[in-house]
Amino acid sequence: MSLEEICSTAIAFSPAISLSTKPRKPTTSLYRFNPISLTPSKQLCFKNGWDSVPTLVPTCSSSKVGSISCSLRPNGWISSPAPGNQEPELEGVMVWATSVPESLGAAESPKSKSAKDTLVLGILFGLWYLFNIYFNIYNKQVLKVFPYPVTVTLVQFAVGTVLVMIMWTFNLYKRPKISGAQLAAILPLALVHTLGNLFTNMSLGKVAVSFTHTIKAMEPFFSVVLSAMFLGEFPSIWVVSSLLPIVGGVGLASMTEASFNWAGFWSAMASNLTNQSRNVLSKKFMVKKEESLDNITLFSIITIMSFILLAPAAIFMEGVKFTPTYLQSTGLNIRQLYTRSLLAALCFHAYQQVSYMILQRVSPVTHSVGNCVKRVVVIVTSVLFFRTTVTSINALGTGIALAGVFLYSRVKSIKPKTA
Repeated sequence: MSLEEICSTAIAFSPAISLSTKPRKPTTSLYRFNPISLTPSKQLCFKNGWDSVPTLVPTCSSSKVGSISCSLRPNGWISSPAPGNQEPELEGVMVWATSVPESLGAAESPKSKSAKDTLVLGILFGLWYLFNIYFNIYNKQVLKVFPYPVTVTLVQFAVGTVLVMIMWTFNLYKRPKISGAQLAAILPLALVHTLGNLFTNMSLGKVAVSFTHTIKAMEPFFSVVLSAMFLGEFPSIWVVSSLLPIVGGVGLASMTEASFNWAGFWSAMASNLTNQSRNVLSKKFMVKKEESLDNITLFSIITIMSFILLAPAAIFMEGVKFTPTYLQSTGLNIRQLYTRSLLAALCFHAYQQVSYMILQRVSPVTHSVGNCVKRVVVIVTSVLFFRTTVTSINALGTGIALAGVFLYSRVKSIKPKTA
């Protein structure tokens, strides 16, 4: 006869048995052994320090169950009410039927979890800004002495591709299973992503970093225009009003920019157009929800596809210019150029990766505001590092444009009232 049958028999034939209505205080002792399943609704556990005292816990019964003791003594089985606060005797076998409070083994408190999430988010924003600053500095230094933006962009995608492969090979991030339909949907996104980064590097090679980012503040303008043209999403009067200081500020900054030239200006404008086209295309040709990819995986795939798309174009347009033999013939410091190119590429991939990680934690509006602040930080640090000449009118135009971007981000978060 099993232990459970013996206990149940003893309890059934004992006239003195009583059921307590007060639930027993849960013990905080640690389990020494793993639970042993007796029936689908009961488990037998051994408490720490009570080697001979198993605990019988109903796993699916009501929480209002009294304590029942059943001890084995030399003269047979005796059942009796569970003692109040007395410690159980170590001799014999004692079985307890007790309730399990919901708070037992609960997760960390909401306050501590919220503080931890805020700290992680703050670190991610700091890394996002830091990587972006160093990318712009190293990238500008490379483009000053090596004026081949297609090759520079290709190197950045190549380093990103290697990092993605390492991440997937060592299971640092789950390697996705991609279907042909998904690749077909991602291809247009990869194409405009490639062009957007290429045009940005072309602009950085022609004008000051601060001026490139001032022009790129016009991204909301292109987003509104393209969304109206291809998605039928027409802006409210408040959104249109927020675009006026953006356009006016960029125009004022352009008129007084010391490093202004049309090649750099139109390259930055083309970067705005292609980057915002990527956002529109992601909505227009969005894959099915059950086949959708997370942001980091999508960025990884786009990076690899961008490298494949740009490699033949770089060789056709600029030739093979990044070899030690060619660089030595031009009199460049090969080690310095390679080091700065590698650092720029690592920062390029890192800041975009962190950007997607932030986007998974916050709303698009919060991310947009953070991006606006990031642009201010990049402009200020680049002006200080490269000692860029800035007039008061130029600074005023840049400030007006960035204020317009911030206003646009806030206005976009306002939801229209429903009747």
